Amino acid sequence: MDRPFEQVVRAHGATVLRVCRALLGAHDADDAWSDTFLAALRAWPSLPPDVNVEAWLVTVARRKALDELRRRARHALPVDPADGALGRPLVAALTAPGDRDLDLWDALGALPDKQRRAVVLHHIGGLPYADVADVVGGSDAAARRAGADGVAALRRTYARAAVDGKTGGRP
Repeated sequence: MDRPFEQVVRAHGATVLRVCRALLGAHDADDAWSDTFLAALRAWPSLPPDVNVEAWLVTVARRKALDELRRRARHALPVDPADGALGRPLVAALTAPGDRDLDLWDALGALPDKQRRAVVLHHIGGLPYADVADVVGGSDAAARRAGADGVAALRRTYARAAVDGKTGGRP
């Protein structure tokens, strides 16, 4: 590529961070963002000039996030020995503002893989559906359908969580 890499980071850094946060949460997103741009910097000189840089970076970010999720799955969870419930994480139920956001992220995580990726890449990552189709695979129409189905499922499950009172006490 003939474009300076610094311009690419400025232009697409926010999109990559949104994708990392959507897949990993805020805690590990910064590390995945850094890993994404380190890998991209190494590959930058050998990229073909006609590559869609944003879609390529989102793909790299998604893969780095998946690597982190796989790493997490291989590690044991800390437990409270006094609790007696082995394997239960040491995270209490939150009652602070923003709890409802956690319910939304849980609902997003429960979506089927293709729907979740379409929703994250389009609505959070800001990619057009044509680029989402490039990343996820399939056609533009299939990406739109997966995104629409994912949003519809989120509306149903998130609304159900609000009715059931699982939103941290807020309507």
